[in-house]
Amino acid sequence: QVHLVESGGGSVQAGGSLRLSCVASGYTSVLKYMAWFHQAPGKEREEVARIYTGDSGSPYYADSAKGRFTISRDNAKNTLYLQMNSLRPEDTAMYYCAADSRWLSLTRVDFIYWGQGTQVTVSS
Repeated sequence: QVHLVESGGGSVQAGGSLRLSCVASGYTSVLKYMAWFHQAPGKEREEVARIYTGDSGSPYYADSAKGRFTISRDNAKNTLYLQMNSLRPEDTAMYYCAADSRWLSLTRVDFIYWGQGTQVTVSS
């Protein structure tokens, strides 16, 4: 089992920045992918960014995140980050950390492990 706990959400004005963190505990050595998703009220959950836990490959970003968000990981601390810059009101959502031990294509978003989420609110 893997347990994920997010932090770092909050309220900011448009143009501001936030850094989300996700601490993983448990059997973390089996994890192959970690990702951030967001879900706005009344909308479906969407993947924001994904990273492989190994040393190869480049992270995946949703088009809305490219150039503004950066996903990174610190394996020694079992922590995943999402640096969010140039925030927009449309970024307002609950942000979830997710992880999986399987090999997943980019079309697979059915991650096994999920955190409880952290709220991000961006005001105009």
